[in-house]
Amino acid sequence: MFDILRDNWTLLLIGQYPHGPIGGIVLTILLSLSALAIAFPLGILVALARISPLRVLRAPATALVYVVRGVPLLMVIFWVYFLVPVLTGYPVTGFVTMLCALVVYDSAYLGEIIRAGIEGLPRGQTEASRALGLSYLKTMRAVILPQALYNVVPSMVTQFVSTIKETSLGYIINVQEISFAADQINNRLLTKPFPVYLILALSYFALCYALTQFAHYLERRVTRKRAGKALPNAKANVVVLADPLPGEN
Repeated sequence: MFDILRDNWTLLLIGQYPHGPIGGIVLTILLSLSALAIAFPLGILVALARISPLRVLRAPATALVYVVRGVPLLMVIFWVYFLVPVLTGYPVTGFVTMLCALVVYDSAYLGEIIRAGIEGLPRGQTEASRALGLSYLKTMRAVILPQALYNVVPSMVTQFVSTIKETSLGYIINVQEISFAADQINNRLLTKPFPVYLILALSYFALCYALTQFAHYLERRVTRKRAGKALPNAKANVVVLADPLPGEN
């Protein structure tokens, strides 16, 4: 196994670059980051539409979330692979196909994550903002969304981990990510499939485990910060309750 890794680590890391297209782990991470970067603002719009009082916004967003979350990512990849060339009239590369599929898929999941973060905040914050004269959009932009997005950062990192694993499906449309690189190595060696795919599994595990631990760290930090904000309020309440009533000594 170590001989395979020594002889093929560049293919697993960067693919055929600089003598060919970039691939391997670098392409896997690049594809995942690009998909989440594009899906993030779309996820915010989906979340706002999901909680909107307007049915014309809420119904399509709800349908999108249920459809995307109700079908395998593989089906979304096939839809994009055959539909985008029909709509645009131009062929698209495997990378663009996979990126579009991941953006659609992650938008639905991020939308639900952000919606949960918004609905997890005390309702009184929205009511107080509206009572101060802020519009609904300004309340969301200046008061609700900053808190909700901060609270769901660990969940978004977890979604990033899921996206990294989902990029392996790009293999079926010749996206040269790390699974494709491992298959190239296996086809070259022919007689060592177990160590090749063990290296692939360990590569995914190391990458995803590190990110999962980072998500746990962020979750603990968010929890501590929440507790730190709640403590002064609790002390203030104790002081108020401890004050003597008028006329008492």
